Amino acid sequence: MSKGNDGEHLNRALKPRHLNMIAIGGAIGTGLFVASGSSISGAGPGGALLAYAVIGTMVFFLMTSLGEMATYMPVSGSFETYATRFVDPALGFALGWNYWYNWAITVASEMVAGAIVMGYWFPNIHGAIWSILFLALLFGLNILGARGYGEAEFWFAGIKVVTIVVFLIIGVLMILGIMKGGPEGGHLFDNWVNGDAPFHGGFLAIFGITMAAGYSFQGTEIVGVAAGETENPGVAVPKAIKTVFWRILIFYIGALTVIGFILPYTDPNLLSGATDNIAMSPFVLVLRRTGFAAAASVMNAVILTSVLSCGNSGLYTSSRMLYALSKEGKAPSFLSKLSSRGVPINCLYFTAGFALLCFVLYLTGGENGVYLWLVNGSGMAGFIAWLGIAISHYRFRKAWVAQGHSPHEFKYHAALYPFGPIFAFLLCAIVILFQDYQDILAGNWMSAFGMYLGIFVFLAFFIPYKVIKKTKIVPLKDCDFSTDNITGMDDIVSEIDKERK
Repeated sequence: MSKGNDGEHLNRALKPRHLNMIAIGGAIGTGLFVASGSSISGAGPGGALLAYAVIGTMVFFLMTSLGEMATYMPVSGSFETYATRFVDPALGFALGWNYWYNWAITVASEMVAGAIVMGYWFPNIHGAIWSILFLALLFGLNILGARGYGEAEFWFAGIKVVTIVVFLIIGVLMILGIMKGGPEGGHLFDNWVNGDAPFHGGFLAIFGITMAAGYSFQGTEIVGVAAGETENPGVAVPKAIKTVFWRILIFYIGALTVIGFILPYTDPNLLSGATDNIAMSPFVLVLRRTGFAAAASVMNAVILTSVLSCGNSGLYTSSRMLYALSKEGKAPSFLSKLSSRGVPINCLYFTAGFALLCFVLYLTGGENGVYLWLVNGSGMAGFIAWLGIAISHYRFRKAWVAQGHSPHEFKYHAALYPFGPIFAFLLCAIVILFQDYQDILAGNWMSAFGMYLGIFVFLAFFIPYKVIKKTKIVPLKDCDFSTDNITGMDDIVSEIDKERK
């Protein structure tokens, strides 16, 4: 148990079941329950499936890359630490602060979303009350330690998984005609040949949905951060990555397929789904066709658990990344303080305070104020983090071989190296650069600047650190693979040896 001083470490309190659900919960949220309808409307059922399949493949390679590094070196700094050791300390610094900023802003945005969701049932209660209550709840769960966060996330994610499974079962029964509400006209593939389906809008429409799909999958990388507080990560991390990706891909592809068979992409309601309009969620639209009148209320409850899950993960992830930055001298030393439960308590206070400040900015500035700029600035951080993972893993492997080792020594091996990280890097770079090509082509520079603000935020961290510290790319033979300062490493090695035997 940690004593709460700078010489101690985070506790390895997360169990494998927590890690599995953390990875699942981080990637399943309103992007699936609400925004999937607009994806089908924008690119047709085939176009949406293709876009999500491409991004899903990229995420698979990123997860295996992260898994190889996290299995060997399970630290809460995750890709911030890997970038520092295997690429450039300036890249690690920028990735770490950028990722903290992203999730701290996410906590604030989920406070806003939570208030909107509760407004569905309690329209006469001011939303700020719900937002403050939710922040207090999430803070309380996190202050209990990694186990408290993991247990809450286990149940939050479990509700989402059960909902999707039930939806898929009902959807298949509807498609087969066993339950009412299936494809209109009784013809199974009507919606796939309607108009210019299955690929409505051509390549540009599919590319636009690809970017939306990327946002939906963001959060899967949390498993790398959580590895620093997981029991036996050398065993748990590979198992989580091997199973979780396929579950997530099945959930997304399965749900999109069901929606595509039952609802025509021309349905105008598909464009109306939003957190403040749950009744137009494609899940609700499908379930209502069966005569399920309470579909909107049920989905509103599920979306509330998604909001709480995302906020819970945001508070946990950002505080751990901030703690890692502090331990490496890249953030103030007072942030290294741990509570008696092994919680980076000052990081938790700092992050919750920042989220609360952003929420106040939202209340005072509305959608046209500073808050909107903050959210836009964080929107690209997930893709930048993925870019960092791909670069770090490519260099990780190169340095390992350059120092006389063989990849066969790893407990877990990334898929198709070096194709995996190169493919992920190129796709992430394309998505980042063409994030808002429509506004650029139309000359709407201010709107485009808002969408690309995340790049400038990243550079605002990277360039000053690079100049002041005069950092350089770490030579392959000087990359640091030491694990002596990683708590519980002896137990990890022991568990890996048992698995091999």
